[in-house]
Formats: sequence, C-alpha cells, structure tokens
Amino acid sequence: MSIGSVDEPAAAAAPIAVALDAPDLATAVRWARAVGPFVQVVKVGLELYLREGPVAVGAVAAASGRPVFLDLKLHDIPNTVAGAARAVAGLGPAFVTVHAAGGSAMIAAAADALPHATVAAVTVLTSLSAADLDQIGLVGPPLDAVRRLAVLAVAAGARALVCSPLEVAAVRAEVGPGIVLITPGVRAGAPDPAQVLLAAVGHGDQARVATAEQALADGADLLVVGRPITGADDPGQAAMAMAMAMATRRPA
Repeated sequence: MSIGSVDEPAAAAAPIAVALDAPDLATAVRWARAVGPFVQVVKVGLELYLREGPVAVGAVAAASGRPVFLDLKLHDIPNTVAGAARAVAGLGPAFVTVHAAGGSAMIAAAADALPHATVAAVTVLTSLSAADLDQIGLVGPPLDAVRRLAVLAVAAGARALVCSPLEVAAVRAEVGPGIVLITPGVRAGAPDPAQVLLAAVGHGDQARVATAEQALADGADLLVVGRPITGADDPGQAAMAMAMAMATRRPA
C-alpha cells in the first residue's frame, strides 16, 4: 500500500515509521536526515511536538524527505478535536492520530477537519494488558476490544488504525484491505539483523508485542520503530540494516 508522497519512491524504503522521540529539535533533525533514505515515514509524537511546537513537523519533513506521522492521539469532545485537527492541518502531516475510544462523532470530526491527511485511530494502547483493561473498565480481552474499536473507527471515517502486532490479522479480517494498519510493539524474534536491533531494547513499556516479520505477514502496512534505530550509535546505519533485512524477509 502506498504511503505518502516523497522525492524518492516510498516503495523503495522499508515500511517503517521512525519515532523521533528526541530531546531537542536539532537531534530530531539529525535523526530524520540519517534515516530518511531507508524508511517510509518519520513520526513526531507528543514529546517532540510539545517541546518544539509546529516547527518540528516541517523541520523533520525537510530533513528526511519523508511524510510525517503526527502522533498526537487526540481525545476530547468532538468540537475540541475538530479545532485541534484544523490547527495542525496546515502543517501537511500524512497521518494524524486520534483515540478510537473517543467515539464515532469525535473521529468523524477529526476526519472532516483533515481532508488532506489520514486519520489514524488508536485502538488499544500496546502498553495495556488484559489486566489493565479490566482495571479501567474496558470490556476485553484486548483482541475483542481492538476489533470493536477498529470497526467503529473505520465506520466513522478513519482510514488507518493503530493496533498491536498481535491483533493485526484479526483487524485486517474485520476491515479489509483498504485501511492502513500501523503497528507499534515490534520486538525481537527471528535471528536476522532487524531482530537483533530490536532485541537491544527488549519490550520496554510495551505489553503486547510480536516480531516485525510476523506483523508484516499478518497484514501490517507500517511498523513504528523508535529506540532500536534512534538509540543506536549510528541511526542511519541501524535503519539501513533493518530495511535490508526486512526487504529479504517481507512476505510477497
């Protein structure tokens, strides 16, 4: 599935969105420039956006030559989310995230306010386990909750979904081939260079994880990877190694 528009064909790069969770804009720009040739998307999350503001989006887009995934996880009443979405629409992000748990009206408000971006609905955070869902009162198990929220979000206008790699196959079966599936929580597995890099950081704060190879085989379109790349001594080399390994192992 084609993602965004860049100077170099995105299809030639790995289906990775690099999470630029940097301590300052200069570092984020340096990372973006280094990884740009090897990945499809660069991701600006809450940490970088709240510290540096809208300028961060343009800066990393220019440095990487890649579309920007603006991961703000908007979650509020529909009118407020619509206003927030309009506020970032002019930055030209390829993706903007909202929480599917905000409901149909909220998701629809975001989609209406972002006609030129893809609204990506976050189903259930990959940091949440079945016990966590019980504690907050969300009917589980996680797979069932993710499937319900995925169907709700797509019906409301989301054209992408964020789910853990453990739920990708089930979500793909529910929503069909036309929706972009984005998966954080890819970690170590098969002993290839990509998985060796992923192993370096373990599971971190993710509770529901799987290998990059399995996520792609199950139907994921885009894998969110942060510390295995940005925490390396040379993020560009790490991104290149992961891209090369994934190119040889990605299912046809």
